[in-house]
Amino acid sequence: MNWQAISDQISLVTGQAFHLAAAQPLSGGDINSAYRLQGRDRSYFVKLNRRDLADMFAAEFDGLQEIAGTGAVRTPAPIVHGEAGAQSFLVLEYLEFGASNQQAQRLLGQQLAELHGHKQPYFGWRRDNTIGSTPQVNTRSEDWIAFWRERRFGFQLQLTGRNGYGGRLQTQGERLYSALGGLFDGYRPQPSLLHGDLWAGNSAADRQGNPVIFDPACYYGDREADIAMTELFGGYGREFYQAYNETWPLDAGYSVRKTLYNLYHILNHLNLFGGGYQRQAENMTLQLLAELGV
Repeated sequence: MNWQAISDQISLVTGQAFHLAAAQPLSGGDINSAYRLQGRDRSYFVKLNRRDLADMFAAEFDGLQEIAGTGAVRTPAPIVHGEAGAQSFLVLEYLEFGASNQQAQRLLGQQLAELHGHKQPYFGWRRDNTIGSTPQVNTRSEDWIAFWRERRFGFQLQLTGRNGYGGRLQTQGERLYSALGGLFDGYRPQPSLLHGDLWAGNSAADRQGNPVIFDPACYYGDREADIAMTELFGGYGREFYQAYNETWPLDAGYSVRKTLYNLYHILNHLNLFGGGYQRQAENMTLQLLAELGV
């Protein structure tokens, strides 16, 4: 890797010369490789991937800026993104994380509700981005049900078909595609700023106990979609949900709709990682069809 080219970009955008002392590989990423770049007096967090995925990093850079601009919750400050040789890169502020405790969980619940209070008059975003490495289409819409049907659930369902997951998943999925509007009777979502990929691996607490969120897949949508994903793989405590609901209570229908929102992510995991998620996707689809009575 051409670390000098990245160091030069850091120096250029920060206005401070960055002299690289060491590049330490970090674990934990499924999609990208990650490093800590250590200089004489400061460090940076760097993600690397193929050159043709540079736009994925550009979208993540913009998403971090979008969240940071609200002042609601801390994110690693985005420094610079670009291309170097055969690779693309994203440079962020390097943060030391501490242990998340009940107070940090409670504060994150409050701050996420505040983030969701930042709205636009449309669903979607000013640009497309990715969920994992899968394209995520954010073309603006004033109709949330149509947005979710076409740009989220329908997009992933079609992708599973192209990836060879046909049969029951497709036939049941098509029924759900047609009927899912019934899950929103009496409920009108507001276009809130969402993290978009909020599982426990994408949040932490810094050494002072302040919540930090990262690896966003931002767009403006129903806030229930963010809360649903926090439940999908676990890792968030009772204090988090209690604080969120004290700040901005969820609608009673959330308990059903969260399965629809998490089906999007399970379909994406099926498309990214393979057939182990097919049965889960089929079961979730059946559960939703039963709720709809179709």
